[in-house]
Amino acid sequence: MREASDTVCHMKTITIRELHEKTGQWVRKVSELGEIHVSDRGKTIAKIVPQAPAHEVPYFARRKLTPAFQKLMKSGKLRGGTDSTGIISQDRDRPIE
Repeated sequence: MREASDTVCHMKTITIRELHEKTGQWVRKVSELGEIHVSDRGKTIAKIVPQAPAHEVPYFARRKLTPAFQKLMKSGKLRGGTDSTGIISQDRDRPIE
């Protein structure tokens, strides 16, 4: 049985049979090797990619407000909106008719 092969751009490629026989091993190796391509009869059919590290600060906490929006906030013209999480939870919890 062959090991993952290197291509010109250093991608690792394995066959679908290799993935089937040693799925756990390849999934664990993806963090070490980077992206792994899975081929079936010489054609790439899938990619296994490492999980991207989570941002420490959520996007909405990192975003920069535009000057126009900051001005609108300071003007007092904005009123509190509806909390969408409450609406979604109510909709999720309602019985299916």
